[in-house]
Amino acid sequence: LLCLAAACLLRHGFEPRARLLSVAELRRYRGAPGEPGLYLALLGRVFDVERGRKHYGPGGAYSRLAGRDATRAFASGDFTPAGLVDNVSGLSPPELLSIHSWLSFYRDNYDPVGKLVGRFYDENGAPTEVLREVEAAIEEALKFQAESEQKKQQFPPCNSEWSSAKGTRFWCSRQSGGVHRDWAGVPRKLYRPGSQGSRCVCVRSTGPPWGQPDSSQHSDRGDLDNPHLEQYEGCHPLAEQCVLMG
Repeated sequence: LLCLAAACLLRHGFEPRARLLSVAELRRYRGAPGEPGLYLALLGRVFDVERGRKHYGPGGAYSRLAGRDATRAFASGDFTPAGLVDNVSGLSPPELLSIHSWLSFYRDNYDPVGKLVGRFYDENGAPTEVLREVEAAIEEALKFQAESEQKKQQFPPCNSEWSSAKGTRFWCSRQSGGVHRDWAGVPRKLYRPGSQGSRCVCVRSTGPPWGQPDSSQHSDRGDLDNPHLEQYEGCHPLAEQCVLMG
């Protein structure tokens, strides 16, 4: 009856109180003979990585991650003592996204054990201010990544090549920039607001502007009128390639 009751509670979303481990206790779970198991922590979440013993156990390529929270190493790749720490201050958005990706990997492939009391969780298992700040930074990085991907779909990078004899050639195709699409586009300089530099992108030259697929009133110029674009001097405005000498 007790087993049936527990199963019923779990089916209805009830989760037992997460196990809380101290740093000293987690250190005992490095998979060595006589030790109780093989755990690692990431952002304070503790996972049982026994099924990955060949990687995380003694002698494995990632054995130095076992028995500790080495979150920073997942982003930096620094497996020295200085890098095998849980301090993530100063990490860049791409590095934070790497941590996010690894956390998703462990959630999908290993069993969660509990939480590590320390930098990311307090003695009651509640998230610390540090964890909240990290999670907020990851959310911002994910948002920026999504916006960047959308911008890449709108303005795929040009193909380019340079030679001392012919100068620089920019051209567009239906696969340029690794973005497969049903249009090639024409080369344009794209400026980022607040930046002096530009990069070559392929711009759709027919149809409604990006984000207005159902618009019935448009100039049939695609995104050519976007204010952040500039035409390459000396190139035909609708040419799919442009050659710049010098």
